[in-house]
Amino acid sequence: MKISVITVCFNSEETIEDTIKSVLSQSYKNIEYIIIDGGSTDGTLSIIEKYRAFIDCFISEPDDGLYDAMNKGINHATGEVIGILNSDDIFQDSSVISLIASNLNDQEVDGCYADLVYVQQHDLTKVVRLWKSCEYHDDLWSTGWAPAHPTFFAKSNLYTQYGLFDVSNRLAADYELLIRIIGKGKINIKYIPEVLVRMRLGGETNKSIVNIIKQNIEIFRAAKRNGFNFSMVKFIFSKLKIKMKEFNSASLLHKGEND
Repeated sequence: MKISVITVCFNSEETIEDTIKSVLSQSYKNIEYIIIDGGSTDGTLSIIEKYRAFIDCFISEPDDGLYDAMNKGINHATGEVIGILNSDDIFQDSSVISLIASNLNDQEVDGCYADLVYVQQHDLTKVVRLWKSCEYHDDLWSTGWAPAHPTFFAKSNLYTQYGLFDVSNRLAADYELLIRIIGKGKINIKYIPEVLVRMRLGGETNKSIVNIIKQNIEIFRAAKRNGFNFSMVKFIFSKLKIKMKEFNSASLLHKGEND
């Protein structure tokens, strides 16, 4: 089974090498690695060039943002399974893709997702927040829950059947894609109760309160458009409770690692 891993980047010279090394270190060898760059002007391209011989598809050109770049990567992917690892994320260890392959070799399973930890921007060993997921059921969407998108791997035919990222959603296209494919599509999704990705703190959404508000509006509209109607107040309150629990869990996890 060929698994396509897509990394999108733009002016990512501080983090892209960690991401590339994380993919190249995987014990599973049938990986198609795709990097889509938005026309970086810093040192990103020179770093990518160091590993060019190990990258199956590399494109550097202007795009219409993060989700447009992801769509471009999906359109160039030839693997039976597709996953996305952003340019400031790394896999938890070298066995991640092997674990994905063992779960998606089952013909009855369409996709999978797992747990994720947020880490400090300049210290990948410092866990700040644990995104702990659970077995899927439809009622979860109304509680503020969503799968961790960087851990989502799906059979490539799902993108043909259900479509790509809706780039009209500038901050929540990943959520809209997940609720469209998993929730509305009723696919056979599997939860892997293990941390698969380390994700640096930051991101466009968290840069301002305005962006956080805009993202939640996009999420609410995306849910409604895909047949999930719930109270915005309940959703936001539940989402805050989940985040508080994740920060507390991260503190316990980090304490355990240091004991």
